[in-house]
Amino acid sequence: MHRIEIRRDKRALGYPQAARLLRHAVRKALDAQGVTEQCQISVLFTDDAGIRRINRELRHLDAATDVLSFPMSQQREGQFDPALCPRDWETGALALGDMVLSLERCASQGMRYGHGFARELSYLTVHSVLHLLGYDHLDEGPRKRAMREREKAVMAMLWPYGPGKE
Repeated sequence: MHRIEIRRDKRALGYPQAARLLRHAVRKALDAQGVTEQCQISVLFTDDAGIRRINRELRHLDAATDVLSFPMSQQREGQFDPALCPRDWETGALALGDMVLSLERCASQGMRYGHGFARELSYLTVHSVLHLLGYDHLDEGPRKRAMREREKAVMAMLWPYGPGKE
């Protein structure tokens, strides 16, 4: 069983279903990528001000965003190699990295896109897990297409009836 450690800062109030939804999406994304060894991911739920502060301090970008991903290893997309991951010394789990999610942004984007909080949180979680596994979308070329294809495949597993059919 994967270890998903979730913390909330004092600004991330509400959204009682967020932890359950995130854990489910993480497990589905890892399964879809063929990751069978026990993994560990640390998650921080915050709001727009909190993620903006982290983005400014760690990435030197003074802007809020929806999700930040901080991989612990240099994986190649679609070629997960457990040997590249550090292991938690107590549990032996593979340390994949950290993610930070703005629940405030998640709720507003879910409304804006018309598919709700739950689906948006699931999508952002899948997106972040793929980053932890070496996927990237900084270019407009094949790497972005590969990441979008994987996101769609995993989301089809999570939401088989499409958005809004919860």
